[in-house]
Amino acid sequence: MPKKKSVKKTAKQFAEQADAISSFLEHCKASLSEEQQSWVHEYAVIRLYRVFEDLILNALVGAINNDTSTLSQLSGVSFPKHLTDEVCEFLVIGDGYFDFKGRDGLISTLKNFVPQDHYLVQTAKKGKYKEPLQKLCALRNYAAHESSTSKTRAKEATNQHNLGSAGSWLKRQNRFDSLVKDLKSFAEDIEKLAPY
Repeated sequence: MPKKKSVKKTAKQFAEQADAISSFLEHCKASLSEEQQSWVHEYAVIRLYRVFEDLILNALVGAINNDTSTLSQLSGVSFPKHLTDEVCEFLVIGDGYFDFKGRDGLISTLKNFVPQDHYLVQTAKKGKYKEPLQKLCALRNYAAHESSTSKTRAKEATNQHNLGSAGSWLKRQNRFDSLVKDLKSFAEDIEKLAPY
């Protein structure tokens, strides 16, 4: 029998990666100018988004791998009981790449593959994660693109009328550390609820 993919392990790996990003920032603080610190915070939020995206993709792959009946219920297609990780990943991303648009897009994407009462959907819908998920997505987009649209969304997510850069906002008042803490809590909730 094929080995089941561990969503618990995926969640733990996310926490380790998020801690590594925070450690990198801490290491950089002493030797960089204010402007350079803003730049590394922008790099850090892009990287944090990337590892969060990886958490969600691998959690979805694991959820399908662990129980294909949920996908069968949603799609109306009868899937075999055991699918490889690679097949599960293909079902999620096809021949493209994994992406979602903000918190609402994340919830919508999850609901394409697992039922509404699934622990992944329920965790993403928790009120305590609404703000951190919106900030992560908006600040990542602003750091990566610096378009007027991404700046507007970042202002909305951070409740700021004036916003210099994503990095300058994140480096102040331990905001990046707070974001990491909230996202690690999200991963811990998934880890507690995942069967494997």
